[in-house]
Amino acid sequence: METALYLPVKRFLEGLGFAVKGEIGGCDIVALKEGEPPLVVIGEMKLSFNLELVLQAVDRAAACDEVWLAAPLSVRGRGRESDARFRQLCRRLGFGMLGVSAGGDVSVLVSPEAPMPRRDPRRRSRLVAEHRKRLGDPASGGGSRAPIMTAYRQQALLCAGALAAGPRRPRDLRPLAPDAAKILRRNVYGWFVRAERGIYALTEAGHAALARWPQADDAGSRHGLDVIATAADHSTTTL
Repeated sequence: METALYLPVKRFLEGLGFAVKGEIGGCDIVALKEGEPPLVVIGEMKLSFNLELVLQAVDRAAACDEVWLAAPLSVRGRGRESDARFRQLCRRLGFGMLGVSAGGDVSVLVSPEAPMPRRDPRRRSRLVAEHRKRLGDPASGGGSRAPIMTAYRQQALLCAGALAAGPRRPRDLRPLAPDAAKILRRNVYGWFVRAERGIYALTEAGHAALARWPQADDAGSRHGLDVIATAADHSTTTL
């Protein structure tokens, strides 16, 4: 029962100098520390850390200075208290988290004064770069089973579409796919094979990829092949 959490949490808050009372104004716990104005803390308790507990805290936040969420610690440490995403959510909302052990000991999992998680500039820059490199909007949001049409995969398909017409050099594909040399050399998908030094051809897997993703043969790809053909006309080196 949630009431079994009340006394341990009450003792914890009293140890911080609060006067604690239960079930006031629909709140599980209301704690006051005298002053002008008094410091008001609201505590909400559940048998586990879950979304409903967070939603209750959001509702209470406008009526107090601090909100603490309290729940029993899971026996094997696999509960939400161990989920970094849940803890970060509480930090961003400014909520404290209290874990109550089976013996009644209370531990602070997240302080309501904990600093918000810092932004990750490297992750941000990767998102921006991928967004800018993608051609159009080829992947519907929310999908998780089908391979995602990333900018890298788009360029690899464009290279495959060009090589379907015959072996070519990486520099011939550069007008179509800026990263062509890297893509052909790494051959992540197994679509390409080195026909001879500096010249690449398409494998059976590459042909299958073109059949699976026909967008490699769209108008943009045909325009790219025209660019390649134009570049080849100005080259004195033949394949």
